[in-house]
Amino acid sequence: MAEAAARAGVAVVTGDTKVVERGKCDQLYITTTGIGHMRQDACLSPMLVRPGDKVIVSGTIGDHGIAIMLARGSLDIEANLESDTQPLHELTEAILGCAEQDVHCMRDATRGGLATVLNEIALAAEVAVVIAEDRLPVLPAVVGAGEILGIDPMYVANEGKLVAFVAADSAEAVLGAMRATPEGARAAIIGEVRDDPQGRVLGRTTFGGHRMIDMLVGDPLPRIC
Repeated sequence: MAEAAARAGVAVVTGDTKVVERGKCDQLYITTTGIGHMRQDACLSPMLVRPGDKVIVSGTIGDHGIAIMLARGSLDIEANLESDTQPLHELTEAILGCAEQDVHCMRDATRGGLATVLNEIALAAEVAVVIAEDRLPVLPAVVGAGEILGIDPMYVANEGKLVAFVAADSAEAVLGAMRATPEGARAAIIGEVRDDPQGRVLGRTTFGGHRMIDMLVGDPLPRIC
């Protein structure tokens, strides 16, 4: 944790210990609180998302959730996967520094995965989000493990990825700025915003058809974050 904090330029300023009954704690509790400065010049909101915007994801999806599930050891599956946990402040600065006025919304794709975040933004902005499934950056190991487990990587949690909605004219420039950073090296434009059907997310399949990508219902996966 100290090494990760040092890389992110974050100071660990306090700590605490607790006494709990035997068997009531899994060895260690970790609680974090981040303190920072809000940028007053950046205006980001799902309400600013509009038809024509491009949807950009900062890297491969599903890495964290699948890595944690495999690391628990209850599944007899071996794959060379690591969590994508990483700070995103430098990536965010690169995006806003490239085309601040044309970046309409950014969200981390954590619990519920990419699919849930896209649905939440589509509902809030009253627009449709259409993604091309063949453009989704997904590691082969994540695809393979997901197929075995019956899990769509789009619903798997990420801890070091974000989704950006950017005006079409600036999308390629923002993509280039993201790919110039270690955190966004595998960024990809995965889709666009349309007028209809409002509040829905559609996936264009490799066969040329479309399927509805719904919000995650319930919590089919063990909590991992």
